Amino acid sequence: MSFVMSNGARLAYDEAGVAGKAGVAGEAGKADNFPTVVLTHGGLGDRRMWDHQFQALARRGRVVRYDMRGAGESQDADGEFSRSEDLLGLLDALDIEQAVLVGNSIGGAYSIEAALSAPERVRGLALICSGLTEYDWPEEMTAEIGHLVEEAVPAERMARYWQRTAEYVDPADVRAIAEVNVRYMVAGPKRDLDDLAPEVRALAMRMCQDNFQREWSVPQYQERFQQPPIIDRLRELAMPTLIVNGRYDPSPIQEIADLLAVRIPRARRIDLDAGHLPSIELPEETTEALLEFVAGIS
Repeated sequence: MSFVMSNGARLAYDEAGVAGKAGVAGEAGKADNFPTVVLTHGGLGDRRMWDHQFQALARRGRVVRYDMRGAGESQDADGEFSRSEDLLGLLDALDIEQAVLVGNSIGGAYSIEAALSAPERVRGLALICSGLTEYDWPEEMTAEIGHLVEEAVPAERMARYWQRTAEYVDPADVRAIAEVNVRYMVAGPKRDLDDLAPEVRALAMRMCQDNFQREWSVPQYQERFQQPPIIDRLRELAMPTLIVNGRYDPSPIQEIADLLAVRIPRARRIDLDAGHLPSIELPEETTEALLEFVAGIS
């Protein structure tokens, strides 16, 4: 694990493999030059969610995974900033001229923002259960999540956590909210926590607890997003794009996959029997899909 300065923030990252490393010989007997891949985690996790993919991709070429500011071992989030600018700053700091950007959940949205800001830097996009910045979530979803959260932690106490006015962050509350998110997102509304393999459930809980404990323990900050919103600019994405949908993800997130598949010109979609974190629930299948996609980018 190393650190790099990007957009004024100290980000933790791992790097492996070699740029332009020869891959497996194709049908014509020529080895392919595997593009550099950069992995961006979602809001429920950190760079640990890419363990399987990171190791497999490194056997083919250069791969980088990092913790966004405010997550994992990176610097706390503070002030006003843009996570997509952090991502592009990471590329600059590591002398990555072009890369395939792989993003999960909101990390997919930041990857889209980066691709719209600097399309010449992005050879391809892989969007895994992707979100969209400044997206209007359906009222039914926000009401359902709100009800689950209120059952777990009283509304008054939750308000203090989000407003950063709580004098003490109770680990029991952190665990309760992490469990709500893992149950609703990682397992999915149509499954139970027991439907997840023990190791998947344990890793998802650890990452979620770490994120909420930290989120509620630092001052409020302000994220800056692209304008106009990226949902209105998806047709500008000219690079090859892979969309990975989890069949057990909440339906509004699956609807985003539908939208991305229709609006992004060179998009290809696959569906996996997973919730919001296929990279840890179905690591082999997710890795296989990424390897095939990246190897096919000329």
